[in-house]
Amino acid sequence: MQITHLHRTSSEHVTVTLSTGEEIASTLGVVAELMLYNGKEISDESYVLLLEHSARALGVEKALNLLGYSRMSAKELRYKLVRKGMAEDTAEAVIEKLKELRVLDDAEYAASVVRHYSARGYGKGRIRAELAHRGVDREYWDEVLEDAPPADNAIDRFLEKKLDDPFDRDQVRKVSAALARRGFSWDEIRAGIERMKDGF
Repeated sequence: MQITHLHRTSSEHVTVTLSTGEEIASTLGVVAELMLYNGKEISDESYVLLLEHSARALGVEKALNLLGYSRMSAKELRYKLVRKGMAEDTAEAVIEKLKELRVLDDAEYAASVVRHYSARGYGKGRIRAELAHRGVDREYWDEVLEDAPPADNAIDRFLEKKLDDPFDRDQVRKVSAALARRGFSWDEIRAGIERMKDGF
């Protein structure tokens, strides 16, 4: 088997045409890495390397494009890449490459989720649910949740806006349920209501 043509399709992309008629989409980086040129003889082993390296390089580009739109966990990115037709082993190789380059970092992503939802006034229960939903491994949860701001401030702000009378049982019940849906524990909510009663 021989390379019959290297056709540059863009500033970074190349189509490698083989003597069998097969065309392989690749990148200039792969061409340089594997030292490809017109007329080069390709062994079966080199052919497999060409396929693997090309799929991985194009996969990294696709993944970086997805990450350009929004940050995500490794699990979310893997799912999206496979859903877009990428082979699972290629997707896994792409994920590992991006982790190696520190472009993909679940610990940092988890911290950003905590910052975002804390700033919006949500409690740790809701943040845990978001981390699970976004596919962040549990090994990162405890450490990043330790850095979450205390619940008191968020609860107090919420109560100031939503609770007119901390001694009105109906109001307290409704507001407590709303805070629970936002991820605060019942102990945190009770303490907040007691603080409001003390200052009423």
